[in-house]
Amino acid sequence: MHGKRAHVVNDEPRGGPRIISWNITTRCPLKCAHCYVDAGERDAEGVLSTREACAVIDQICETGKPIVVLSGGEPLLREDIFTIARYGTDRGLRMAMGSSGYLLDKNTAVRLKESGIRAVAISLDSADPAVHDSFRGISGVWEKAVQAIRNCQDEGINVQINMSVMHPDIRDVEGVIGIGTGLGVHDFQIFFPVPTGRARRSMVSGPAEYENLIREVLVRYRDAPLNIRPTCAPQFRRIADEIGIRNPLWGRGCIAAIIYCRIYANGDVTPCPYLPVSAGNVRKTTFQEIWNHSEVFTTLRNPTLLRGKCGHCRYNTVCGGCRARAYQGAAILSSGWCDGLVRPEITGADICGEDPLCLYQPGESSG
Repeated sequence: MHGKRAHVVNDEPRGGPRIISWNITTRCPLKCAHCYVDAGERDAEGVLSTREACAVIDQICETGKPIVVLSGGEPLLREDIFTIARYGTDRGLRMAMGSSGYLLDKNTAVRLKESGIRAVAISLDSADPAVHDSFRGISGVWEKAVQAIRNCQDEGINVQINMSVMHPDIRDVEGVIGIGTGLGVHDFQIFFPVPTGRARRSMVSGPAEYENLIREVLVRYRDAPLNIRPTCAPQFRRIADEIGIRNPLWGRGCIAAIIYCRIYANGDVTPCPYLPVSAGNVRKTTFQEIWNHSEVFTTLRNPTLLRGKCGHCRYNTVCGGCRARAYQGAAILSSGWCDGLVRPEITGADICGEDPLCLYQPGESSG
């Protein structure tokens, strides 16, 4: 296959996004080392009100019927969260939630079900409660996360486990998936390093260890009856191709601005939660206009604009390289790791550069 591009199914957006992550608040009771919105006691400046949030839902509906993931911070700290979820449900959107599970007791699970929440992604980073609690900064978080999984399942709400990889050790991943499957969970997203925000203070390992773990996860679970997707690791598509693994459910590696985007608490829209470049604000420009016509989004949808080795890589339309890592540049190798985020803004950083954590050199034969 030397010199040829991998076969690609056109993943360009047909209308609106398929999934939207919405940081509905930046308040959170936890103190996670890797928090992508630097969440804490205070909310973001200019957070959207209930009325404005419902108006945004109306705008989203003009683009289609995507999955809308209410996230944070901790979304359950918003007093109007059930109202917002119910409004989106009544408008025909598929409403979901991302949570630590810390506040998700039985009564809350009932209210989520009543508001139309179809799925909840709950964070579980280790099979060891002490390790998870240390990472999350509060004792007892692991137990509450596990109970939250049970509470959701009791109400017929689908659960996905989100694991943030803290060490490049397949045993850690196996431990979390083992706990999850024991609880009846079949959907897992394994989040890999993207260094931004307060996560800059933590570093996992170098690119080689990172890539080896992706390969190990793919091989270990290639025949498992589970839905496991490496996340924030678009080169998993290239690695899977090299070892002959195919999964029609995967889609493109980096989906930022292609089928996915993020709405920040103040209404700024960015390509993903880890790329703090605002494409516009829903208070000033409609979501549909931002999605369809913003310069940031249209740029990211054009693979011919990619530069560096991503620009002439035969996998650039199935992988795309992590645009958040490209934005950070080579500094990520010494600055930190997972999913932190500063307030969105437009900067001079390069969103079309090469992914510095990808080891692949274009022109090499796959093996």
